[in-house]
This record gives sequence, C-alpha cells and structure tokens, in this order.
Amino acid sequence: MVTRRAFLRSTGAAGAATLTAFTNQAHARLSAAGALGGGREAAELATDESYWREIQQAFTLDRTIINLNNGGCCPSPRVVHEALKRYLDVSNQAPVYHMWQILEPNIESVRRRLAADFGCDPEELAITRNASEALQIAQLGIPLKAGDEVVTTNQDYGRMIDTWEQRVRRDGIKLTKISFPVPPKSMDDLADRLLSAITPATKVLHFCHITNLTGQIFPVKQICDEARRRGIKTVVDGAHAYAHFPYKVSDLGCDYYGTSLHKWLLAPIGTGFLYVRRENIEPLWPLTPAAESKSKDIRKFEEIGTHPAANHNAIAEALTFHEGIGIERKAARLRYLRDRWAKRLGANPNIRIHTSLDPAQSCAIGTVQITGAPTAKVVARLWEKWRIIATPIVHAEYEGLRITPNVYTTTEEIDTFAGAMEDICERKAEL
Repeated sequence: MVTRRAFLRSTGAAGAATLTAFTNQAHARLSAAGALGGGREAAELATDESYWREIQQAFTLDRTIINLNNGGCCPSPRVVHEALKRYLDVSNQAPVYHMWQILEPNIESVRRRLAADFGCDPEELAITRNASEALQIAQLGIPLKAGDEVVTTNQDYGRMIDTWEQRVRRDGIKLTKISFPVPPKSMDDLADRLLSAITPATKVLHFCHITNLTGQIFPVKQICDEARRRGIKTVVDGAHAYAHFPYKVSDLGCDYYGTSLHKWLLAPIGTGFLYVRRENIEPLWPLTPAAESKSKDIRKFEEIGTHPAANHNAIAEALTFHEGIGIERKAARLRYLRDRWAKRLGANPNIRIHTSLDPAQSCAIGTVQITGAPTAKVVARLWEKWRIIATPIVHAEYEGLRITPNVYTTTEEIDTFAGAMEDICERKAEL
C-alpha cells in the first residue's frame, strides 16, 4: 500500500506543485498571468484580455449578475477567502490559545507589510476595521475646543461629516463645508477652494484623497504642504485610494490617513488602517481608551477588546495577490475599463459624465447621469432587466450612477452596461 508520504516522496516537486495548484489556485493564476504579461508596459497590458482572464479566474463569483459597485466592498480572491476561513478554523479549536497566542501576534507581520507598501514606519500604522473607524479615531481624538474650525467639503463621506457634526454639537467647534463643481475646473481650483476657506480659527483640514461620489482625486500634497506651513492639521480620507492607484505616503504629506482594505486591496470585509504621523501619536486620543503606558504606541488605536484575528491576518494574502498583479498594471486596467464605458456614453448628448477622465484626476470610479431620468429608476431598471448592480448618487448639487468595476470585471460586462444605459436613455419616457 502506498502511503501519502510515500506518494509525495515519489512524485517530488511535481507532486508538491500539483497539490499547491489544487489548494492555492489564485497564485497559480497570477503566475500564468505573469507569463502572459511578460515585460510589457502597463498601458499595453491593460487591453490584453488573455492576461486579465487569468486574473478573473482567481475569484469565485456569481456571474449571473454584473457587479459594478466595487466601491462599497469587493469580493476577495479565492486565496484570501480561503485564508480567512483557515484562520477561523484554527481559532475555533481553542480561541483563548490558538487565536490569542498563535494568530494574534502575527498582526505585526501584517503591519510591517502594509507599512512597507504604504511607505511609512510600521510604528505609524494601526490596523483598523475600516476607513470610518480609522478616520473617526483622528476626528474624535484631535484635541479641539469651542470655536476651533474644521474645513471640509460638502462631498466628503457622509459618516465623516456626521462625525464632525457631532463635535459641533458636543464641543462647540465650527464646521465649514466648501463646494466644488463636478468635474472640477482643475486640480489647482480644488486646492484653492480648500485653502481659501482657511481662517485664523482653522485647526483642521479634512478632505478625500479620492471622493466616493464621483471618484475625483485631490491634489493632496499641495494642500497638505500649505496647511502644514500654516500650522493646520490634515486628515485625509483614503477609503477608496489605497491599492487603487500608485502612491506612497511621501506623496501625501498628511498628518492622518484612513483607508479600507476590503475595497481595492480585496482583503476580507472589516479591515482597514490608520496612518498617524509620528509626532501626532501621543496627543491623539484613541477612540477606545487605552492604558497611559501606551500613549506613544500606535497600538493604542487597536484597543477594541476581543476581536477575530482571522480578518487582519488574511490581509497578508491580499497583499501578496495585489503585489502579484502590480499597482501600475492594476490602475491601467481600471482606467481602461472606466474609459471603455465613459467615452462611449459621454458621446451621447443626453448623458452627462460627472467625472474627469484625466488620469491624474480619476481611476476606476466614474459617475454618469442620464439627463431627465430619475437616478433611482435608472438603477432599478438596470437591475430588473440586466441584473446590473450600480450605486445611486443623489447629492444636493448633482446626481447620477456611480460605476466601479474591478480587476475581475470583463469587457463584456462593461459593454452590456453601456448598451443598457443607451437603451434606457432612448426609452427614458417609459421610466
């Protein structure tokens, strides 16, 4: 009788490789894609459907629907989801030992890898459950007194505006919200609007790296450098930015930065991080109280009580998958998919694109409106007739559908969406 051990010995490397392919198909797909990609430039590879087909096969999806709302949260590649389940299984054997003693300490490996990718010191990065938690640590922890002013925009994420509004009610601070057109006149205009709103009472500038409403990228460093020169702290909402397009923390210059990892990094749902510039760690109060001995430790922001280790440990697999594609290739593909539908629909006089197609100002996210058609009814028609998921955006100054494909999205799905929008536009009187 041939034992499993004997079989592995007899098959050697080939047998091990076969087992790896069975258990870790996502990395096998990345390797196959890499062979197809060769050394070609990202822009050229963006249109290579053979390459991206390999990436698409690394996911387990419901292809009976077309998911164009990857801005909320994304499905993880199979290898990431399997890691999450594996860590949960290990934890469940005896959580007080396996979860706390075996798995939890490995958060430090995840911290080091995230910090290396983001370009900061690991001692400046706290792992959180999402961008909202990360940003609220900064928003509620920055010492402010009655009369101090925070300047933000009226297109920042609603939860973050709600958080500042609570400080208005609780602490008597002043909140100023500036407006800007979509798409904006220029990046300089965006910077000027924020910076010109500064008054002697301004203590904090809070703005998006890339907005969740239209995917507008802000000139972060230009704004942060000037704010620093004036002694003003900067809180940057990077919920949609990290692992979406290329940048490092040195390209930002901010004091605080919060992001979600279950969006563009494709990590498990309930993962994010907070960056705090080192000199700001001690004066920043944690959202959940920590011991005074941790006042200078970035880990004080992770004191949330009992929590699963599986979610944050599986971030490591998401990073490996992300690095296997490469951020330049990823961003080029996402812009290609966005441009494929946006340029086609933008040629229609009855359709308006609210997102700049300038690569410096946007990436995967685009917002589109059929003029004269209620956004909610357009979203409903897309779902009822074509099983397309889109996000309705209804702002006081504009409305439309936010469309966010991801690396698993096919060109056929993009073309189906564009055709559906053209059909709705022709028949909008029926809505």
